[in-house]
Amino acid sequence: MITYVDAETKSRRTSGVIPLHGEAGFAGMRKAGGLTARALDLLVEHVKPGVTTAFLDQLAYDFAMDHGAIPATLFYKGYRHSICTSINHVVCHGIPEDRPLREGDIVNIDLTLIVDGWYGDSSRMFAVGEISRKAERLIEVTYESLYAGIAAAKPGNTTGDIGAAIQVHAEAERTSVVRDFVGHGVGQLFHDEPNIMHFGVPGTGVELKPGMIFTIEPMINLGRPHVKILSDGWTAVTRDRTLSAQAEHSIGITETGHEIFTLSPRGLFNPLHPGEQAA
Repeated sequence: MITYVDAETKSRRTSGVIPLHGEAGFAGMRKAGGLTARALDLLVEHVKPGVTTAFLDQLAYDFAMDHGAIPATLFYKGYRHSICTSINHVVCHGIPEDRPLREGDIVNIDLTLIVDGWYGDSSRMFAVGEISRKAERLIEVTYESLYAGIAAAKPGNTTGDIGAAIQVHAEAERTSVVRDFVGHGVGQLFHDEPNIMHFGVPGTGVELKPGMIFTIEPMINLGRPHVKILSDGWTAVTRDRTLSAQAEHSIGITETGHEIFTLSPRGLFNPLHPGEQAA
């Protein structure tokens, strides 16, 4: 049974309890999400052929230290890096390494910064030099699917409405939605209630109420939706080796709609369309 509680309630860590945040929570998420977006903006000029993802990881770590933040993934369940870097057929949780990026690669960079106890969680796609048209189209569909999900995030709708909006758009474009990973509640916990599936049936799931804060982060594949985890225990790849892309925002449900906490200050969230922002 799902219950909704004030975010300050001590029992909120109980499974099935969804915290409803007030203005203090939204202010905390604006600060954390804004800093995460600034860090990802910083990386834009450095994502190019010949640069290693280990170097990008160091840049993100240095930015966090310079701004009094903590990378949430650093030592999380044994993970030893500040970002996840998922290249080409890697769906998510790719590990930074010393292999240089190559012309034509696409890479998702996922970063969460903790600021004053609040978790700002976001990921976006980066194009390495000139990329193929099929890679461009996959990125376009991924962002369109994210924006469709965000548009459905408003009071009175359900988590199923979000998932259905994403699924309908992605599948209409002959791509597939990964089922193995979902969005999640976020705030003063890295992963909280509710889970946000990126597929579903309208009107099902949990009702959206003002004060809920969560991520929407669809992973879209050019081929089939199936994934497997590599032997490192982290890296998820497409089973058919086709390209995958992801885009993620942290949002809060307001009285009239939603607020996005991780908008790019420089309009660099979508690499193919600078200046574009979700509504």
